[in-house]
Amino acid sequence: MADTHNKHVDEVSGVETTGHEWDGLRELNNPLPRWWLYIFYACIVWSIGYWVLMPSWPLISSYTTGMLGASQREQALDALETGVAARNEMGAGLSTASLEEIQSTPGLLEFAMANGRAAFGDNCAPCHGSGATGSPGYPNLQDDSWLWGGSLDAIHYTIQNGIRSTGEDTRMGDMPAFGRDEILSKEEITQVASYVHTLSGGAPEEGVDVEAGKTVFMDNCAVCHGEDGKGNQDLGAPNLTDKTWLYGGTIADIKAQVTNPRNGVMPTWGGRLDENTIKSLAVYVHALGGGE
Repeated sequence: MADTHNKHVDEVSGVETTGHEWDGLRELNNPLPRWWLYIFYACIVWSIGYWVLMPSWPLISSYTTGMLGASQREQALDALETGVAARNEMGAGLSTASLEEIQSTPGLLEFAMANGRAAFGDNCAPCHGSGATGSPGYPNLQDDSWLWGGSLDAIHYTIQNGIRSTGEDTRMGDMPAFGRDEILSKEEITQVASYVHTLSGGAPEEGVDVEAGKTVFMDNCAVCHGEDGKGNQDLGAPNLTDKTWLYGGTIADIKAQVTNPRNGVMPTWGGRLDENTIKSLAVYVHALGGGE
């Protein structure tokens, strides 16, 4: 309990106490250092000046703008406009250059690679990964397995128009749902899945008639994937012999895809990104190591 009437001088420090005592502990009456007080008072004066000169006090639907009328929003917008203008000036050559010319011109290539890397991180990495190595359902852009082609023009077209997306010229290539729509029986799906598994060196499911699976494949799948199973980039039909699998390469995975296929969607970036950025992305992705 505090005793405010029992002031005395502390025997150890020689400082008078405030008279407050709690369970035998007394509070020393040490004043704040003058330098600290001067700084504190200066901060008060400075804050008053700041309130008058700069935006500071919120109002119901706005805020006090201050005598200087400073605005961080306007400063940020000015900086953005300056950056965009500088980028447009540096990349002006991209507008008129072909993809091949960009790739063969050191200055344009350097700018396109930097611009493409930044655009990839902002727009493509959430699906393809920051290293462009993909994940289940999202293609690896560093290998040599391309659904729609890996040339500069093919990559540019895919980015521009997307896959199964909203663009008028988007790439389309849906795989039929052979199981869901009862085009094939469960036994036929098991047979064809085992056959497809052997195309890339895998073993068939035990006891499954692989020759029957080959017949099912020729009758239903070869029209898109080819009789040799090496796919067709015009249709987006994957190569089934290269051990590269978008949705998994086990027999169970293949059965699931044949039964109820997952036809992935890539956005149409034309109209969302400017042409120079799309060109830069095409050059960047092509240079990752998997371009044809």
